[in-house]
Amino acid sequence: MKKILFSLFLTFLGIYSFAQGTGLVTGVVTDKQQRLSLPGATLKLLPGNHYTISNQQGKFEFLGVPAGEYTLEVSYIGYESASQKIQVTAGKNTVLRMDLMAGGIAGKEVIVMGDRLRGQAKALNQQKNNPNVTNIVSSDQVGRFPDANIGDAIKRIPGITMQNDQGEARNIIVRGLAPELNSVTLNGDRIPSAEGDNRRVQMDLIPSDMIQTIEVNKTLTPDMDADAIGGSVNLVTRAAPNGPRVSATLSSGYNPIREKAIMNGAFVLGNRFANNKLGAILSASYNNNDYGSDDVEFVWKKDDLGNIYPEEVEIRKYDVQRIRRSIATTLDYKFNPNHTVYFNAMYNWRDDRENRFRTRFTDIEPEFDGNDNVTGYTGRERRQTKGGIDNNRNKNRRLEDQRVQQYALRGEHLLGSKVDLDWSATFSRASEDRPNERYIEFDQKDIPLNLDLSNMRFPMVHTPGVSDDGFEFKTISENHDYTREDEWGFKVNLRFPMSIIPSQKGRLRVGARLRLKDKERNNNFYEYEPVDEYGNLTTMPTVYWDGKNFQPGAYVPGLFVSAPFLGSLRFNDGKYEQSDVPEEYLAVNYKAKENITAGYVRWDQDITEKLSFIAGVRVERTNLEYNGNVVEEEETLAGKRSVKNDYTNVLPSLTFKYDVNNSLILRLAATTSLARPNYYDIAPYVSSIVDDEEISAGNPNLKAAYAYNFDFMAEQYFKSVGILSAGVFYKNIQDFIYVYNDPQYTSDKFDAEFKGVNNPIPAGDRWTFKQARNGDNVKVYGFEVAVQRQLDFLPGFAKGFGIYANYTYTKSTADGVYNGDGEKRTGVSLPGTTPHMFNASLSFENKKFTARLSGNYAAAYIDELAGDAFDDVYYDHQFFLDANASYKFSKHFRVFAEANNLTNQPLRYYQGASNRTLQAEYYRPRYQAGLKFDL
Repeated sequence: MKKILFSLFLTFLGIYSFAQGTGLVTGVVTDKQQRLSLPGATLKLLPGNHYTISNQQGKFEFLGVPAGEYTLEVSYIGYESASQKIQVTAGKNTVLRMDLMAGGIAGKEVIVMGDRLRGQAKALNQQKNNPNVTNIVSSDQVGRFPDANIGDAIKRIPGITMQNDQGEARNIIVRGLAPELNSVTLNGDRIPSAEGDNRRVQMDLIPSDMIQTIEVNKTLTPDMDADAIGGSVNLVTRAAPNGPRVSATLSSGYNPIREKAIMNGAFVLGNRFANNKLGAILSASYNNNDYGSDDVEFVWKKDDLGNIYPEEVEIRKYDVQRIRRSIATTLDYKFNPNHTVYFNAMYNWRDDRENRFRTRFTDIEPEFDGNDNVTGYTGRERRQTKGGIDNNRNKNRRLEDQRVQQYALRGEHLLGSKVDLDWSATFSRASEDRPNERYIEFDQKDIPLNLDLSNMRFPMVHTPGVSDDGFEFKTISENHDYTREDEWGFKVNLRFPMSIIPSQKGRLRVGARLRLKDKERNNNFYEYEPVDEYGNLTTMPTVYWDGKNFQPGAYVPGLFVSAPFLGSLRFNDGKYEQSDVPEEYLAVNYKAKENITAGYVRWDQDITEKLSFIAGVRVERTNLEYNGNVVEEEETLAGKRSVKNDYTNVLPSLTFKYDVNNSLILRLAATTSLARPNYYDIAPYVSSIVDDEEISAGNPNLKAAYAYNFDFMAEQYFKSVGILSAGVFYKNIQDFIYVYNDPQYTSDKFDAEFKGVNNPIPAGDRWTFKQARNGDNVKVYGFEVAVQRQLDFLPGFAKGFGIYANYTYTKSTADGVYNGDGEKRTGVSLPGTTPHMFNASLSFENKKFTARLSGNYAAAYIDELAGDAFDDVYYDHQFFLDANASYKFSKHFRVFAEANNLTNQPLRYYQGASNRTLQAEYYRPRYQAGLKFDL
């Protein structure tokens, strides 16, 4: 790291001496009416080949401009062009403000720019002028979709789909590649993960109205972090405005599934002070969603006679309340035109309260007659209530307190007339706290079951002659789970002119980055035995759920211990005996440190006025240290084990951009990237869950996946604020990581793989074993097409219509995946690879009224590989239909209405074949309406 910084310092000294005879031109591009910055504007100094692009704050700079008189021209899709005569003085900084008027001319028609088109224009201008393959969505566009969190907004971008949790988009899939192969950043810095066993960023944690711009980078440049094989999603928060900014939103809604209300509120305040030297913006958001879900789950088995039946059946009723709060601020202080510092802070806090009432049928086995015909089934039925302590935080529910916060200090400096220096220091933290989480369960064994398998998607279970008073007390437990991840980040970048072609622009960038990550998971688990024995279930305070309007069908959850009774228990009052249950947490607790040091060189060079390239290389050094528990006999801590792993990755890249004309852009990229293993996958542990007959183990020998990526994209931009694009991509991923799954894991296999560790598998039993492993390689290829166009060529009323549609096809073939018998599986796809993704929306807008109907489709894909095709787990296809409309009844006030999930799309997994449901969870539609004020 010291050598990198020293080299940067010497480079700066060498370049600084060449600043004589040249000057600077800097400034900002703004919307004349709204006084908001315009990112992605194209600025040219004539005569000569001097050009630049405005950044996220609308700022621009020309380095090393020879002294003289020039004309500055500014162009922006959807806006009138502007020009201004300027005089550049040697050693001086000429500071300008370019105000553009929304509208412009398309053919013979004047473009009328509403709020939605303004946002669309900002996004397309940035996308057009970016050197790499990207998709950009602005806050104005996000606000026109009925999306509460940023995950739901991102799923409308070409090539992206999301995995859901409780009806909200959570985990991001880019170009069909699983969440572990993608990265999420906030203002260019990584967001840590609040989950204990993976690196996934919870996208449903961040409200959509807190983000100014969503950038999806599908190809990387050398100055970007390399751990993004699928893509890198950058969330850009609001920048300080150029003048007063006040907006507020207040809305409410209705959740039919639990007949509860939704409450939302948000505001934005901003202005400039101290003679425009200090800019400040403050935004906050609040969302209270009280709803739930209806869920059924099945585990399928195929016996030696070929009979297929569910060996486990679960009926689940969830009551969920999610309260999402977010606050963010941005400050910037301009010391002078050459030196500006920024401070960004964002704090997201979500309380997820949940009660779950679960009826579970386990150990289901068929009974046979003398001819091996199935005559019936027997099994075990359990009734479990999930909740939490009765206090002002849990409120008788399981509380999942998730928080993500980030604080960043940045600086931008012009050193002389030819050197641009920027730096940043950030601290980020993600945490998940689940205190006083409680479960109480009653069960009865060896009961007769009737299985109706006439509809394999929704098999029915009946228990003739079984009454509720047969349920006997089994367990009460309370646990406290805590996960935290911290990351300190530091980076510095230098940029200066360097061209090998006379009269053509060239830039050299060098930089260094340091990321220091620290993560831990610290769980505990206790069981409680009442001193005075409980009676059967019917003698307890109970609640009965009759299954009325239960979304998966005519399933009846039944009788359960009430959540208030569970929450009221005080385990320290002498009425309960406490016992520690180490097998539930010892193996899963760990600590991890990960330090990443990186340096890069990036060279941007114009070959002609139309053709340019970016060449460079990034080097990343990773130092890892993991500490896990060595557990014997399930509950005995035999000691701690530390694993260290250091490696270096060299990541070259080359990107070409060809401007066929002002509207048609071609891009070609050959890049490299990587994906590091999940923390917990490397931690040295072995965990067994006896009740589930399941074992999982860490793999300290896991390697980081390394990918070679090739992309080609063509983009045709329309003056009427639109785009038509098409592209192809190919990836070859070496040492890809998959979850090895053996559902027939025996005691002999365990002894062979884990010598010296107590074997929990009884002789003759077959358990499920899971472990992350490296495959050999996987090939991923596909194409994507997208169109976004205002239909302004139509006559009269029809001019107000617009279309938005995109389709992505992805195909993968994985080599090096093995089954439980050690045989290589053939014809398998990389888990998480979605073959078909499609988005479409039809919108209408005039000066007062806006409406949009939006659809989002993703085809089924394999989510988890098992020992054979019968046990493979698939994430089923999904189609969401949403609608929203707004009416602007005055200059500053707008009313709006939204409807989500009109198709009542469930979260559905299936096992092996599409008709064998593994899980089907329903949420029903959601409706909202509100008022928005914008000054």
